[in-house]
Amino acid sequence: MEIVADIPGPEECATRIFNYSGQKFEPEVAAEYWMKILQHKWFLSEKLGRDVGFKVACVDFIDNTESIQQELMKEQTVNLLKELGAQVIDRSIWDTISETQPPKRIVDKMIILPLTEVELAQKHGVTPPKTIIFFGPPGTGKTHFVKAIAGVLGWWYIEASPSDLMADGQDRLGKNLKQLMEKAATVDNAVIFIDEFEEIAGNRDQASRVDKSITNEFLKQVPLFKKQAGNTLLVCATNYIEQLDSALLRPGRFDLIIPVGALDNEGRKTIFEHYLEKTNHGEVDIDKLVGMIDFFTPADIEYLFRKVTQRSFEKELAEGKDYRISTGDFTGLLPRVKPSLNVEIIKQFDRDCHKYTRL
Repeated sequence: MEIVADIPGPEECATRIFNYSGQKFEPEVAAEYWMKILQHKWFLSEKLGRDVGFKVACVDFIDNTESIQQELMKEQTVNLLKELGAQVIDRSIWDTISETQPPKRIVDKMIILPLTEVELAQKHGVTPPKTIIFFGPPGTGKTHFVKAIAGVLGWWYIEASPSDLMADGQDRLGKNLKQLMEKAATVDNAVIFIDEFEEIAGNRDQASRVDKSITNEFLKQVPLFKKQAGNTLLVCATNYIEQLDSALLRPGRFDLIIPVGALDNEGRKTIFEHYLEKTNHGEVDIDKLVGMIDFFTPADIEYLFRKVTQRSFEKELAEGKDYRISTGDFTGLLPRVKPSLNVEIIKQFDRDCHKYTRL
């Protein structure tokens, strides 16, 4: 029996393999495999004494070739990561968080170390967390912490927001959430982050029918996610933890509920120095400036630097000579930057910490 000389172009090869086996390959890869499938068809036909046909040969070749299976799994994983918008986060983001900031010590001790010191954790019966909530006032760095976790672990960072999940309409949010959770659970070494969590899992007592169904869906998905094998973290963040459904805050669904509040002086200094390094600056009295921004969040500090660097850019453009940022540039613009925090917000946060924190 002779090999049939059927050598279509790459695109046609990809189409034929998909039609016969249901597996998708890039055209160039499919063209290479098609030649091998032709050879495999000839081999099977000779062995069985009859023409087995292209479909049988194609399925048998893919199912029984380990390298093809590995390549297929790799390609499927890459496609899924692209679909989920997965990002690689630089490890250095961890170093922009001050060691004196309480959440960093908690995150390091209860999340990072159990996931990196695996044998020691197993020896002492420590189970790494799978589900986490960060809560605190807006701008305090919750998203920054989640990215830092992904960066220091070297895991994929996958972010979803209620607006993403409602792209097809609010009534589709529950279905989209289910699909996201199911897909995310199959990705190994990934941090799945859902921001504005109260929009997805709000209290059902005063909720509409649609909102109740969304919260119910999440209540079903969390235990399923926790049962999945592999290294995956589900991290949710909220500015309004009191708005979350009480069923989600009970032990059993989220392993840790971590507060992220105001920065101390060391924390503000670390962030200030991080942004200052990226500027064209001269003499800057960092300690003086840090003492003037007591109620500033990380987001406020970033906004201050945006205003200062924009002004220095315009100055040099207008004057035509090197302009270096100084202490005066900051003090001159500080009155125009309103801090996000105040005494009442911090008091409310302290009350929330007492009521909701679980470590």
